[in-house]
Amino acid sequence: MTSWRRRLAAVALGGVVLAVGAAATGYFVASRHLVAAGPLASAHPIVVPVGSPAHIAESLHAAAVIERPLEFRLAAWWTAREGALHAGEFAFPAQASLRQVLTILRTARPVQHRLTIPEGLTAAQIAALLDRAEALSGDTPLPGEGMVLPQTYAFERGTSRVALLERMTAAMGKTLAETWANRDPALKLASPDQLLTLASLVERETSRPEERPHVAAVYLNRLRMGMKLQSDPTVVYAASGGLGVLDHALTRTELDQPGPYNTYRNAALPPGPIASPGLAALQAAAHPVASDDLYFVADGTGGHNFARSLDEHNKNVAKWRAQAVVVK
Repeated sequence: MTSWRRRLAAVALGGVVLAVGAAATGYFVASRHLVAAGPLASAHPIVVPVGSPAHIAESLHAAAVIERPLEFRLAAWWTAREGALHAGEFAFPAQASLRQVLTILRTARPVQHRLTIPEGLTAAQIAALLDRAEALSGDTPLPGEGMVLPQTYAFERGTSRVALLERMTAAMGKTLAETWANRDPALKLASPDQLLTLASLVERETSRPEERPHVAAVYLNRLRMGMKLQSDPTVVYAASGGLGVLDHALTRTELDQPGPYNTYRNAALPPGPIASPGLAALQAAAHPVASDDLYFVADGTGGHNFARSLDEHNKNVAKWRAQAVVVK
């Protein structure tokens, strides 16, 4: 065999050896290391940073998700046609294999955190909830009073508080517009803003769903007749500086304090909401019951007694006071 033929044969043989070696490596990774149990002791979420496969491998190794970064990089390269690796917070199962880890990084939805905004919270109380949500990022803005729709919101770690608040206010804007468009045709309110304000009073007055349309009717009847609403929650809102709660019972001084939110002194709705009403309170304000009642007072069981006349109302008040004495 001539020298050039021997060299050609050697090159060909070397190529075969390399090809066989690469195939063997691929088979080794795919058949054994890709499916072998990983070192993660228990299932929990891990934050995967933005970066190269090498950077991701190091972070997963530090979090004890994988045992050998080089194997992860090799497996990522071997399966590269299956898709790019994504950053984010992902939930990894205990002993996740390289195959499972790679599939999660390519296809899984990031962990969804949840923040529940209960009905009837003030803007200050909502801002405090946002501030305490550790998975959110950035500064906490103060929302407009009544501008957040109470419900549970899902978000990914790192979402800004500003962005989540924008979703919350957009949800209230959409819900308020729909409620206003479908309100009772006989409703005597001038605007969606007035509907929102009335609904906030209803929300803070009663937690009983069956009472909300009745409370709304009482307030609307009083507005129609030019009577003062005499709503304690509006005075609490002013006296608490917008916090919505006091550490004491309302005092006579607070009830006599002048101001736009004192409905014991002003025969009108307050200038704006005193809290964020939920959908049920909005619906109650938009669809009050047919009633001539002008008064209501607590009945001692968490509900209220309603009355058309002052005489009947005074009897209900006396009954409530008598029950309060017995409880003490």
